[in-house]
Amino acid sequence: MIEQVVRDFLDDPKKNSLGGKFAAEKAWGTPLVGFSSGTDPLYLKLKEDIGEFYWTPIEVFSKTLPHSNATADELTVVSWILPQTEATKSDNRKQNKYVSERWARSRVIGEQVNDSLRGHVVTRLREVGIEAMAPVMSPLFEERRSEKFGIASTWSERHVAFISGLGTFGLSDGLITAKGIAMRCGSVVARIQLPPTTRPYEDHHEYCLFYTKKICARCMARCPARAITNDGHDKDRCFAYMHPMMDDYAKTQFGLVAYGCGFCQVNVPCESKIPTPDDLQQVSLRPEPR
Repeated sequence: MIEQVVRDFLDDPKKNSLGGKFAAEKAWGTPLVGFSSGTDPLYLKLKEDIGEFYWTPIEVFSKTLPHSNATADELTVVSWILPQTEATKSDNRKQNKYVSERWARSRVIGEQVNDSLRGHVVTRLREVGIEAMAPVMSPLFEERRSEKFGIASTWSERHVAFISGLGTFGLSDGLITAKGIAMRCGSVVARIQLPPTTRPYEDHHEYCLFYTKKICARCMARCPARAITNDGHDKDRCFAYMHPMMDDYAKTQFGLVAYGCGFCQVNVPCESKIPTPDDLQQVSLRPEPR
């Protein structure tokens, strides 16, 4: 039922649109949906790794819905992957300094679509008597700083997707899924017991060629900020490149309050799939010609 609710929402061109001069185009492609238990031990491990401020499913559920008497074992976390469209990926492959307009729109207008989807899933569940909430839309959600990882927040959509069987992390910190790393994700916590999606991997880096085969690192070559190294992703350096330069560019060129470049998510072997060593030969280090 929930999977169909997500798909039906995104099939509606009035709800899933890039807006502006791209209003006829979808913001997102066909989604992936996964589930995890509110008692999955990985949620506690995340809290231990990221910081005491990080929420487990029962913590965010209880804090946001204080009237509820739900217990952790009654909760299911619903997670989804929203793949970038081919047109958006193609545009951004041509870039190596400034973000393309479609990609900037996916970051702003596309995330508004994602927020609407979060609200829609919550509403549909509540209509049939199921308590539900979207953690990143909670008035208590906030960005924090992790002593171990730097820039962080009280809830991570990517980590939820990992726990829900939808992908593993790459060198750039992005999540490599069956639809690739060029995507965004969302989640809802609901008081319903559903079978968790099987995680088809054992390691949190299992889909990344750099970590598993010691090859690739194309995302490193794509990063104009030099924020990706053999040691991983430097969030602070990445942030410093985007702000204010990328903010100013998106505002002056596209009239959007947007940030992010997404270069590490396109023109890489994991752009649209779980990569194999053979995929490395099909990717150029140079951006596509304009």
